[in-house]
Amino acid sequence: MAKLAEAHWDAAAILAEAGRRAEPNMLYAVWGSEIPGHAVRLERTTDGFQISGEKPFCSGLGIVDRALLTVGLPHPRLVEVDLRKNSSQISYDLEVWKTEAFRNTQTGAITLHELRVSPDSLIGGPAWYLERPGFWHGACGPAACWAGGVAGLLDFALVSKRDDPHTLAHLGAMQAAVWGMYALLKQAADEIDAAPSDSKAAQIRALKVRHLIDGMGTATLQRFARAYGPYPLSMNEETASRYQEVGLYMRQSHAERDLESLGQLTLTEIIES
Repeated sequence: MAKLAEAHWDAAAILAEAGRRAEPNMLYAVWGSEIPGHAVRLERTTDGFQISGEKPFCSGLGIVDRALLTVGLPHPRLVEVDLRKNSSQISYDLEVWKTEAFRNTQTGAITLHELRVSPDSLIGGPAWYLERPGFWHGACGPAACWAGGVAGLLDFALVSKRDDPHTLAHLGAMQAAVWGMYALLKQAADEIDAAPSDSKAAQIRALKVRHLIDGMGTATLQRFARAYGPYPLSMNEETASRYQEVGLYMRQSHAERDLESLGQLTLTEIIES
C-alpha cells in the first residue's frame, strides 16, 4: 500500500510544482525507470506527439488510472498519460516480476505502442523533471516508506516473549534506529519547509537522508533476523512479507553511486566557500 500511495502523492506534488492539479478521484503513478540504452522516445505528429518504447519497474499496472512517465529521447521529458483511455496502446507484462515481494502492487514492465498524447500532456520543459527542487524533495518519500516498513517489524519484536540479554540488546538497538530514522525525517521535513526552492541543498539533503535510512534500516533487518531467527521470517505471514518487501524497497537506493555524488557535492561546496 505504501509503495502505491507514495507514488500517488509524489505525482500530485509534481503536478502542483508544474502549476497543475491531479485529476480528482484518480490514482496516479510515477514511472521513471529506464532500460539503459533503450529510453522511451517522444515523437512529434501532425496534431501532437506519440510515445513508443519499453519501461521497467512500473507499479500499479491495472490499478492506477493515470501515470507520469519519463521519456528519454530526443530530450528528457515528463508526460502525463491517461492509462484507461489509452489502454489499447499499452501492453503490460507482469511475468517479469519473479518475487512474491510486492506482488500485490502489480509491478511489471510496459510497452508503449505509438501512444498519442496532446501537447498539454507534456509537463514542464526538457529536463524540468530532474532539475526542479521537488525532484529531491520527492526522493525523501521512498526513504520515509523504508523507515515505516522497518518500524513495523517492531510490532512483532515488542510482543515477543524473548527476554534473553542478546535479544534485548538487539531490541534496544532497533528501537534506537527507528527513533533515529523518524528524527532524521522530521529534520529533513523542517529544512524542506524552510527552503523549498534551494535545489542544491535539496539534493545534498536527499542523498544524506536516503543513505542514512538505508543504513539504519538494513542494520535493523539484520538485527531482527539475528534476534528472532527463522520463525517470523517463514511462519508469520505478515512479518515475513514486510521483511522481504522492505529489504527489496531499500534497494531502490543507488548506494555507492549516490555516495559518490554526495562526496562530489561536498567537495564542490568546500571549494566554492
